[in-house]
Amino acid sequence: MHVPAHFKLKPLSAIMKVPTMTLLMFAAVHGAAHADHLIGEQKTIDASETSKDWQLDHKSELTLNGAAAQSILVNDSALIVNAGSRVNDIRATQGSTVSLTGAHVESSNPSFGAVRLDDSTATITGSTLISHTNFGLQAFQSAGSLKGGVAEVFSSVIKGATAGALAQGNSELHFNQNTWVEGTGAESAGVRLDSGALVTASQSTLIGGKNGVLMTNLLNSAETGKLVLDNSHVEGRTGSAILVEGRPGRVPTVDIDVRNGSTLTGGNGTLLEVNSGATANMNIDNSRLNGNVIVEDGSTAHLSLQNNAGLTGQLKNVTSLNVGDASFWELTGDSQVGALNLAGGTVKFGATDAFYQLDLDTLEGNGTFVMGTDFARGITDFLNIEGEAKGNHSLLLAASGAEPVNPEDIRIVHTGGGDAHFSLVGDVVDVGAYSYGLKKEGTDWFLDPNNRVISPGTRSVMALFNTAPTVWYGEATSLRTRMGELRFEPGQSGLWVRGYGNKYKVSESTGVGYDQTQQGFTLGADMPLADSQWLVGVMAGHSTSDLNLKRGTSGNVKSYYLGAYATWLDEESGLYFDAVAKVNRFHNESKVGLSDGTTSKGKYNNTGGGLSAEFGRNIKLDDGFFVEPYAQVSTVVIQGANYNLDNGLQAKGERTRSIMAKAGATVGRDIQLDSGSVVQPYLRAAMVHEFANNNKVSVNNNVFNNDLSGSRAEFGAGVAVKLSKNLQLHADLEHSSGGKVEQPWGANVGVRYTW
Repeated sequence: MHVPAHFKLKPLSAIMKVPTMTLLMFAAVHGAAHADHLIGEQKTIDASETSKDWQLDHKSELTLNGAAAQSILVNDSALIVNAGSRVNDIRATQGSTVSLTGAHVESSNPSFGAVRLDDSTATITGSTLISHTNFGLQAFQSAGSLKGGVAEVFSSVIKGATAGALAQGNSELHFNQNTWVEGTGAESAGVRLDSGALVTASQSTLIGGKNGVLMTNLLNSAETGKLVLDNSHVEGRTGSAILVEGRPGRVPTVDIDVRNGSTLTGGNGTLLEVNSGATANMNIDNSRLNGNVIVEDGSTAHLSLQNNAGLTGQLKNVTSLNVGDASFWELTGDSQVGALNLAGGTVKFGATDAFYQLDLDTLEGNGTFVMGTDFARGITDFLNIEGEAKGNHSLLLAASGAEPVNPEDIRIVHTGGGDAHFSLVGDVVDVGAYSYGLKKEGTDWFLDPNNRVISPGTRSVMALFNTAPTVWYGEATSLRTRMGELRFEPGQSGLWVRGYGNKYKVSESTGVGYDQTQQGFTLGADMPLADSQWLVGVMAGHSTSDLNLKRGTSGNVKSYYLGAYATWLDEESGLYFDAVAKVNRFHNESKVGLSDGTTSKGKYNNTGGGLSAEFGRNIKLDDGFFVEPYAQVSTVVIQGANYNLDNGLQAKGERTRSIMAKAGATVGRDIQLDSGSVVQPYLRAAMVHEFANNNKVSVNNNVFNNDLSGSRAEFGAGVAVKLSKNLQLHADLEHSSGGKVEQPWGANVGVRYTW
């Protein structure tokens, strides 16, 4: 059939692509080419067939096996294009079926795309569809038809200058198994979904020069368009990932499901844009999205996050947002949401160094708001609810080492009314030297300056400054604990080694309570002074103390020390005197668990020294028994230090002093063995008193006092064994209770060799 060259589609038909005058259009576009016409026939062609146009009518079937063809029009017929075949363009109408497997369709047809389906179906596998002037794939619903075109696409590439693909009316496009759909023009969309169509993408990619997906309603359909993304990626290179666009009298309502790790990327930073009165309902399920949601005035957007979903971005004029359990929304700028419902979800106010305001019309449900605050400057993220607020909500405020300007002036939440209850996670927020609670005044919520306790940072500072004396004493101890029984072989030179461990519990009444576990060793060597009862020696050692302050806060003190001692023993009277001088270098570190779940660290080094003097008498009794009363006085001075935690908390400790007196007695017995060895079991009891009660610590210019003073009872048991003339072993256990520093246990094992 010949059509005059001046024949042209009317503008409305060209825009809407409504299939009218099908044969006339086909002939108009391809009138110069020769077309073979099948009517109720079946035909198979291969590479030997000359490339030409084909028209199929009345249940015809054409199969291409490695063949080439120009344009193929399929009316109420079937087209099968197999691997190696190349076609310029394909149009299927009137319920036709198209099968493309390993095919290549590349078109420059200005009137329709590379493959167009009018009320027809196609299965496309491993194929390439390209249109240099139009759509790569089109699916239409004809006027009067109940169902549009349907395409199932697998592992294929579809590209078009206007858009990669278009679905209109009751049409459906399903992209599966790594299918790539791309709009190549600067203003193109990856996929255009119009007038109630359905598009799904599973493990596929949709990319447009401007928008990834453009959703419209040019036919003014009452149907709801639907986009389903399952483990797929949508990208708009210069515009929004998804644009829902209304036009006067043609306003779309669409549902968007984003599932199972799907991602959206907008070149303008927007993942969803809704304008011109359109309505979008987006459900994000098990996916993490980054980008903004922008809703123009007069338009509507309802968002829902569920099943471990996440959205990071700014929301502008969003009508409603539901955040389900294990899901979150993280703000990246001031945002506005009409109705926010937290069904166990979390709203995060972005980075802690940026401060945003979230404006809501209403709030309900139960959830958590993660907020940042700069207490030093008195600025904070702010939750502003103009209408009613309902439910129970937690506030997780960012902890800070900086001191608040005025805690009472820091407003966190405002509501317009309602019975909502807000509380701090963990009941407090760590701010500088103190941890503060929350209070309600009217319809606003503030930090409560009258509800405060010492912060974990301050506790760690005080504990480290407090620990050095107990470290020093654990390393020094008494003469018997340090060196065993010197009376086994008096007046001889010796080498000795001692390993020890101690557990201390420091009471809250000192200013800060904590547990301290110490372990270490000491090496020593000594020699007698000529023709005297004096023994002089030197020692060196190392210990490590771990501090546990609960709630994730801990400390560590590594101590390295050198010392000298002089011991006087009088065999005749049993009197003895022992003096020790010891210098320590302490390496102190703290790790602070903060109220917002983060940690802060700090460290410093300082030096300490002390003296200890012990005097006693060994009184021999019958049958090898003995009693040994003794007294000991010790004093320790630890260098003050300044140090900061990395969250800004500033600490300054004065010199730490300790003066401790001990008085007690040891009762034991020397048991002579047939081998010549001597076993000496013993029991010990003493009273200990600490006099120091004023060790000042400054935290952010707040002064605290470490008060170690008080009395406690000390008990011990041990054994010293003389194995030979030159070798002895000793071991003991001790325990103390009462006062501010208790020792649940202490253990000590030593070896001494003499010559």
